[in-house]
Amino acid sequence: MRSEQETNEAVERYADLVRRLCMIHLKNHADTEDIFQTVFLKYLTSTTVFESQEHEKAWIIRVTLNACRDLLRSFFRSRTVSLDTLLDQPADLAPAHSEVLEAVLSLPAQYRDVVYLHYYEGYTAPEIGKILGKNENTIYTRLTRARGLLKEKLGGDDDA
Repeated sequence: MRSEQETNEAVERYADLVRRLCMIHLKNHADTEDIFQTVFLKYLTSTTVFESQEHEKAWIIRVTLNACRDLLRSFFRSRTVSLDTLLDQPADLAPAHSEVLEAVLSLPAQYRDVVYLHYYEGYTAPEIGKILGKNENTIYTRLTRARGLLKEKLGGDDDA
């Protein structure tokens, strides 16, 4: 079990990352906060020894994605509709960003993950492949397909 100080430092370092990943997958604040707590509770109780800060960050990402997928697969979740869905759009999003965010959120999960990790966290395809346990070429393919889908949804120009 980790110390309180070590856990607090990890929360400070990775809080935004975990929340953004959760919002991309879960699309509501309440579930995001639940998963946030779950991720850092797992961090606190984990005995994993991290080789570097990058290893620790990759572990946090993996645990977050797994927790999101577990929640989305749960029986309760499959039988409910989120309040954000009913309201059609979260109130705290700026109009200029909402169209892009909406397009990214509408992508299939396999594409959302790689788009987020590449464009928001700055990971390369080989790094994303290691984090997600996928072949590097698979990541390149998913990025290309995601770009195509986003271009269709957002009406991008032809020479981009």
